[in-house]
Amino acid sequence: MEAVPPSSTSSVSNKSKTITLEEWNGSSPTKLSKTFTIKASSSSVSIRRSGARFTHVWRRLLQAFVPEGFPSSVTADYVPFQIWDLLQGLSTYIRTMLSTQALLSAIGVGEKSATVIGATFQWFLRDLTGMLGGILFTFYQGSNLDSNAKMWRLVADLMNDLGMLMDLISPLYPSAFVFVVCLGSISRSFTGVASGATRAALTQHFALQDNAADISAKEGSQETVATMIGMALGMLVARITIGHPLAIWFTFLSLTLFHIYANYRAVRCLALTSLNPERSSILLHHFMETGQVLSPKQVSSQEHVLPMQLTSWSSKKAYSLDKKVHLGTRISSFDNMEIKEHLLSAASHYTKAKYLLVESKGMINVIVHKDSNAADVLRSFVHALVLANNVHKSKSLHSEGQMWMENQYEVFIQKLKSLGWKTERLLSPIIWRAHWIYEPLEEKTD
Repeated sequence: MEAVPPSSTSSVSNKSKTITLEEWNGSSPTKLSKTFTIKASSSSVSIRRSGARFTHVWRRLLQAFVPEGFPSSVTADYVPFQIWDLLQGLSTYIRTMLSTQALLSAIGVGEKSATVIGATFQWFLRDLTGMLGGILFTFYQGSNLDSNAKMWRLVADLMNDLGMLMDLISPLYPSAFVFVVCLGSISRSFTGVASGATRAALTQHFALQDNAADISAKEGSQETVATMIGMALGMLVARITIGHPLAIWFTFLSLTLFHIYANYRAVRCLALTSLNPERSSILLHHFMETGQVLSPKQVSSQEHVLPMQLTSWSSKKAYSLDKKVHLGTRISSFDNMEIKEHLLSAASHYTKAKYLLVESKGMINVIVHKDSNAADVLRSFVHALVLANNVHKSKSLHSEGQMWMENQYEVFIQKLKSLGWKTERLLSPIIWRAHWIYEPLEEKTD
């Protein structure tokens, strides 16, 4: 057999070797698209582009507005919420142009009689009252924003509508101009605090891959585009309606009605998985009746998105066990009779718990121990809901409630976890706690 020279062997080996390289683009492993295919050998290299160039450019542009890994990196309610949120934002920017135009006119822009110092002072008072209003709102309601994010998100935008309305009517009351614009500024300050705080809570809800910062950044890009479009449309509308008060009011009120509707649809899209008092009440009531747990989407359709005082007409549609429970009751709020009749008799049932449940006039008061943790607080609230559900049905209220907790509580929590509910904590602020030492008296015998 004839030997092949080494150089010839190397040449044959190189000719027989080829490599194929594929380039894939996409921020999610499940959403990749092939962009290039390269086939190389020692004698030739071929390059083939996959897909149209426009498709690649569009995909790169989209990455500036949607989170990395979209849609698998966000919850299912992210897209519908963002659509309605951007639509309501668009209407806000258009109305801002109309209200600002009216406000500047009332201050005296364009009039020879107006003074710079007068306009500056009025603007300063407007901003100052807004700042003070924001501080006061944070002081009174700041701790409730997490537990009622959907409600406060909607209320924030309604307050913004009120603030814009005040700016628009300010030229109609020259003698009370400063008072009217200050009221509008206070109203908008509530919007700034509530909207910013609830948006942070919602961003955490949307983030499935610890990508809250990315979601927040991409939302900023979306709002920037909406702002630019809204400003352009706002200037066009202001130009068309200038000098026509009826057209201005018709446009403003129409956009306000759409703004309210879009906000309502936006918060209704949300299916939050955190437990707050109302969602816990709905879940427990259904579990006690059927033995099954509702999904976040099912609960979302039943919970209120407006303060209970404004939705009393729909009270039959939702369960309000949580309104019969006072979490974090001050022990100094009990009088001597209540301590003897209710607190003392109830204490014997909670010797191993880090909370006390006291029934008084149909209300269940939860006294939280100062050493209790998040799991203890959630357990105490669920226990209180059980008592509230049976308060007029059972004579041995505490004993039956204790039995239910021993037999059903862990089952309830496990079923919640299986449907994606976050059971680590209850979203409800607790300001007052207590410490106690219970010592049962021993009867003396002869």
